[in-house]
Amino acid sequence: MKDNKLETISKLFEGKEIRSVWDAEKEEYFFSVVDVINALTDSKEPRKYWSVLKTRLKKEGSELTTNCSQLKLKSKDGKYYSHDVLDTKGILRLIESVPSPKAEPFKLWLAQMGKERIDEVFDPEIAVNRAVDYYRAKGYDDKWIKARLTGVVDRRKLTDIWKENGITKDYEYGILTNEIYQEWSGMKDSEYKEYKGIRKESLRDNMTDIEVELTDLGEIAARELAKEHKPYGLKENREIAKRGGKIAKHTRNDLEKELGRTVITKQNALNYKYVDDNKLTKKSQINEKSLRKLKEKNNTKE
Repeated sequence: MKDNKLETISKLFEGKEIRSVWDAEKEEYFFSVVDVINALTDSKEPRKYWSVLKTRLKKEGSELTTNCSQLKLKSKDGKYYSHDVLDTKGILRLIESVPSPKAEPFKLWLAQMGKERIDEVFDPEIAVNRAVDYYRAKGYDDKWIKARLTGVVDRRKLTDIWKENGITKDYEYGILTNEIYQEWSGMKDSEYKEYKGIRKESLRDNMTDIEVELTDLGEIAARELAKEHKPYGLKENREIAKRGGKIAKHTRNDLEKELGRTVITKQNALNYKYVDDNKLTKKSQINEKSLRKLKEKNNTKE
């Protein structure tokens, strides 16, 4: 599986294998703790090293061990076994906890990232320039970048209205956003991402200009309706969000009628595809089972 985020992690560990699992529900990667320990230390027994470190962290009251989960990862024998895993934030905290010379470059890298974020607090333009540089590096032109940044500001105007109207929890913002997407596209955010073959990446960064415009229209309509009708709480705001999405839906229907085709596409901005090891394993098992049956059938005939 190739992915920019995984490539970044891999580069940090000098190309050493760091097994990972994608959690579609949480939209987060989880990385093998033992693999990270193996990459950071010269220990011949990384599992034992992690066991000792985990005990020390527990005594220190670290939340790292509490946040550690267990997921099945593919081993060298091709089978899946349960291993301790951490999300990206947890892995970065783990690096800071490992007393190894190999961990020092990572700690310096983390310190530099922290400094950059603090600098951005005093001069927000630094963050904007960084975002522009990222988008340019990914091949987006300046016209697209300008429209994207404008969209970010418009989105913030909507969430500010929602906040004024009693929306305070992250999951509530997610629900309202999904109502808009569902109305105009027929898919929730996560379903839309799956349709386009993306995971952690931004959905809007992987939309066509038409899809972006319809999304923006739905959100702007929801914002103006919310300003006019002043709904309060999740239930009332959901109804307004749906109405905003329907306005974008009507526009989509009119456009598709004139074009004679759908404007929703699987097209994305990625130059790679995801491969699900679990699905590949299942297919492999099915093929092996079919071969066994075929051999048994031939042996019976003989």
